[in-house]
Order: sequence, then structure tokens, then C-alpha cells
Amino acid sequence: MKPHEWSEQLLDAMINADRSGAAELIGNALANGIEPQQVIAEVLDPAIVRLGHLWEKETMSLAQNFVASKIAEDTLLRCVPDKTDSLCTKGAIVLGNIEDDFHSLGRKAVGLFLSAAGWDVYDLGNDVPAEELLEKAIEVNACAIGASAMMQTTALNIRKLRQLIDERGLTDRIKLAVGGAVFNWRPELVSEVGGDGTANNAVGADELFMRLQAEVMNRQGTP
Repeated sequence: MKPHEWSEQLLDAMINADRSGAAELIGNALANGIEPQQVIAEVLDPAIVRLGHLWEKETMSLAQNFVASKIAEDTLLRCVPDKTDSLCTKGAIVLGNIEDDFHSLGRKAVGLFLSAAGWDVYDLGNDVPAEELLEKAIEVNACAIGASAMMQTTALNIRKLRQLIDERGLTDRIKLAVGGAVFNWRPELVSEVGGDGTANNAVGADELFMRLQAEVMNRQGTP
């Protein structure tokens, strides 16, 4: 079976709140040679994107969304590589769903991946005001903030964070990564909300933040 077929079945399990069935399905996918990162990028991530569409069309209940979230977490914990034991970290990153956004699936996936890749991740959760994200980034000396949103209406709230970063003179010191299903559907939103970059899924997040960190270091003349 191909990854998109596994993804279809996983989506069905999520919609039907079949947590045990989803766990068995992921186990079968891994046993059939699908690599863990491929499970996340090509099985779980497309299912999450389609769930976002269903949520936007108001065809899913809160209860269904809750169980789908648990299934996604189960899958991530099973597939994300163990965190490196290295004492050297890549640096600090602040994550959060922007104000009025409560869709945590993508943000949690990105956080787990970045943590496993060696970043110090400060995850502030859902519905985080722009001011709080920026103050935390300053406090922990983060090179970037990752702001997540599921729908266009909430994604537009990221513009306030862009404005605050620029007004504080931190444009070259703190980069703004944006993510969430809506940025895959409408990539023009990245520049519209003032984002410095995005990744299509959690697997690409490490590469994105490495690039943003390099841009900050180059601006500051750090070797």
C-alpha cells in the first residue's frame, strides 16, 4: 500500500475516533517498510491538512477533533526520533499558536521534531498574544519565533507580531517563521503576514529554522 493510501485510512480512523485502529494502522505501515519520517510527512501530515479543511467547513465536532489530536500525538511520539543527548544545543526557539487559534496538532508536531533535532523549544501553547511570543523570545534569546495558525482568519493575527518585531528594532535579530495548514493552501499568506519563511510540514522545520538562524548570525557577524 502506498503512503497516500495509508493516509486515507488514518484520516478515516481520525474522523471515526478510532484511536486503537489508528495505532494498529501506523504499526502496520511501519512494519511494511514505511520510514517513520515518511509516516509523518506523507501519512500523518496530509491527514492533518484534510482535517483542517473539514474543521473549516464545520463538518467535524469538538469531540472528533479532540480524539484526532490524540491520534496525531500518538503517531508523533511513535515516529519522532529520540532527542539527541548532546550537551550542545542549536539554540532557542519560541513556538505558539497565534491569538485566537486553538489548533495545536501542527505546532506540537513541529515542536517534537525541533526538540529531537537539538533545539531548545519554548512552546507557549494555543491562543498566544503577539506580545507574549515576542517577550519570551527576547527573554530566552531566541533567534526565531514560530507562529502557527490553522485558518486564514487567525493567520492574519500574525501581522501584529511582525509589526511588534519591526517596531522594537529586532527585524535582523528575531526571525518569524509561520506555519499551519492555511499556509499550504494559500502560500501567498506567508509574505502577507510578514513571515520570513515556512515549512510544508514538521519534517522540514529543522531546515527552516537552521536557515533563519544563519540569517541572524550573518547579520550580526557571528562566525
